[in-house]
Amino acid sequence: MGARRRAARDGDRQIDTAHLLHTLLEADPAARGAFPGGPAQVARLLGYLVQRTIGYGLRWSGTVEDSGRLPALTGGTMPGWSPAAAGAMREAYARAHARGAGRVHGTDLLAALVRDPRCRAVDVLQRAGVDAGLLAACVDGACVDGALMDAGNHSECG
Repeated sequence: MGARRRAARDGDRQIDTAHLLHTLLEADPAARGAFPGGPAQVARLLGYLVQRTIGYGLRWSGTVEDSGRLPALTGGTMPGWSPAAAGAMREAYARAHARGAGRVHGTDLLAALVRDPRCRAVDVLQRAGVDAGLLAACVDGACVDGALMDAGNHSECG
């Protein structure tokens, strides 16, 4: 609902992945906690997302977000959602289902968002200095105290 309100307030025809990311960061402490750069990185990211409302996202105004990651859907689309956002929601559900959970967690959605390198959410992440690949690893539990676990070795996170 938060992403829907944000899209309407921004004058956007569809909920896109940046709307989902913004709402997720505001509403879910676990999603915020997944960021390897901690609260400072999340604050910077939220700053970029707020800028979208006041002009950053104008280049997206009137366009449909379609990252090309998923084939174009017919009949099964989610009205009012961009193809990329609808795909992220389906992927989040599949991730929750695969782990045997009855509900989707915010980290499921975050994982789905960061795995689509051409979606608007990843564009915002990159502009805020967040490495989406590293964030994906952290969401999957491969980061410990801001370090990426790689075959027993730690390499510092950005």
